[in-house]
Amino acid sequence: MSEEVAPPGGHPDADGLVRLQKLLAQSGVASRRRCEELMLDGLVEVDGEVVTRLGTKVDPSTAVIRVEGRRLPPISPHVYLVLNKPRGVVSAMSDPQGRRTLTDFVADRPERLFHVGRLDTDTSGLILLTNDGDFAHRMAHPSYEVDKTYVAEVTGAVYPRTVKEMLDGVTLDDGPVQVTAARIRMSPRSPRDPDRSIVELTIHEGRNRIVRRLMDHLGHPVERLTRTSIGPVELGSLRTGEIRELTNDELGALLDLAQL
Repeated sequence: MSEEVAPPGGHPDADGLVRLQKLLAQSGVASRRRCEELMLDGLVEVDGEVVTRLGTKVDPSTAVIRVEGRRLPPISPHVYLVLNKPRGVVSAMSDPQGRRTLTDFVADRPERLFHVGRLDTDTSGLILLTNDGDFAHRMAHPSYEVDKTYVAEVTGAVYPRTVKEMLDGVTLDDGPVQVTAARIRMSPRSPRDPDRSIVELTIHEGRNRIVRRLMDHLGHPVERLTRTSIGPVELGSLRTGEIRELTNDELGALLDLAQL
């Protein structure tokens, strides 16, 4: 970060530095004038320091910028996409058996993309795609504890005692499972129809088929499973097979979670 005033017009210097208020405006934070007001009010931080001097210049590719506490992602050549993966699609970019893969949904994009973590072939829902290797590695690593929420349609009647058992901790053959949140979204309609319940649960690990194995252990095999969120990123109204880019707020929050 430099305290020199940028040339008129706010063009980047030869070393790539840009006036902070211009960068904020170009990133969609607010108008240039409003961005200047945010700086003067002490609401903008760069690399952990409050910046109030107009004309301060930053490197847009490396500076960690926060506006009112929210992380503003750096300018980079990387892309970060959200896909609502359909059931039956393999979480891979190619498949020797010729099954549908994630590539089928991004074939028209110029970047060489790869997926962040996996979803079982018979599980639908939210999966991230990117060309940022560091981001993908951090997001998939269990030590960064990024919560993932699933909605499971299971057999049988799930009662509050089962939810409590999940939250208290369940140990499978390959170790304990930590469920950070769980609730019953739909109980059987009547005692005469005890065949199906819908449960929402949040975990932060990605062991193979972990949700299915957990519910099997509890006596409620999964019939259908959808991942609805990863950290702050929610599936929302994204339709099956559709793709969108992460918002700045979503990406900023994920970068913080991944300590990037």
